[in-house]
Amino acid sequence: MNVKQFIKMHREDWKHLEQLVGSMSKRKNAITGDTITDYHRLYQKTAQNLSYSQTYFPNDEVTGYLNGLVSKSHNLLYKDQVSSFKQIRHFFSTQFIGLLLEQWKFVLAAMILFIIGAVGSFIAVVNDPLHIYAILPAEIAQGVNPDQLGKGNGAVDSPLMSASIMTNNIKVAFLAFAGGITFGLVTVYLLIYNGIIIGALAALFWHHGKSYDFWAYIVPHGMIELTAIFIAGGAGLLMGYKLFVPGQYTRGYQLKQHAKRSVQLLLGTIPLFVIAGVIEGFITPAAISLEAKYIIAFLTVIGLILYVIIGKLKLNKSTSTGGFDS
Repeated sequence: MNVKQFIKMHREDWKHLEQLVGSMSKRKNAITGDTITDYHRLYQKTAQNLSYSQTYFPNDEVTGYLNGLVSKSHNLLYKDQVSSFKQIRHFFSTQFIGLLLEQWKFVLAAMILFIIGAVGSFIAVVNDPLHIYAILPAEIAQGVNPDQLGKGNGAVDSPLMSASIMTNNIKVAFLAFAGGITFGLVTVYLLIYNGIIIGALAALFWHHGKSYDFWAYIVPHGMIELTAIFIAGGAGLLMGYKLFVPGQYTRGYQLKQHAKRSVQLLLGTIPLFVIAGVIEGFITPAAISLEAKYIIAFLTVIGLILYVIIGKLKLNKSTSTGGFDS
């Protein structure tokens, strides 16, 4: 059986289940015993279809569609048994990781776009440091003083540079996923431009022989912060790609489906920005050795890796048991 035959054979049942999910969500008091029986039957059948599709059509659109339909159906069926706290915990510990692993290629693409911008501006500023005034925003370019890094009064005239970079990164993350609606063009621009800013600063400090110092003040919070940006950027690229190549679905359907997923991915990055902000506020300016800052950066990377691994294990357990883990 090919994918078209599979869809044709079961499409009516899926539509019926979607209608039941919508009606049961809106009219709880009108639910009858027959409706519940029908709902259970269609839910179980669709779950079996999902298992089949994951085995034989793992990369097809229908698998993602069925996964979303089964999830919505399951949540409606068991939502009274799951507390709000458990739902939040499940989202950040399991569901978010699942979404992230589904779109890892787009997250990687976002990182590559950032690197392209960073490498380009790094080369430009290394060849001529004066290029930094043409590349960076004026408030950042005029405030940078590499010779003052770590000397009490900082590398800038005020905390403006740090605040500007932090604000810029959060803005990039929020706009990067929304940029998907422009077929991903705005997302591509933001990722490259953000890379340009980091690359230009890195080149300026390299020119002054301060690269080791510069990165020691960037990577402790930057590893988490940039990871969040790449995730948000990947969500925007995914949405843009689906608008460019909608497949057998309409662009309106693709926009509705992937905009929802992008918002979920963006929400998942909020704790990352909070952690990065705490590190930037307390660790980055702390009077500790540069080596200690690099160790902290290394620990943040290990923490991110463990977060994904543990989340994947929980996701596998949740999938095998057909629901939330206790």
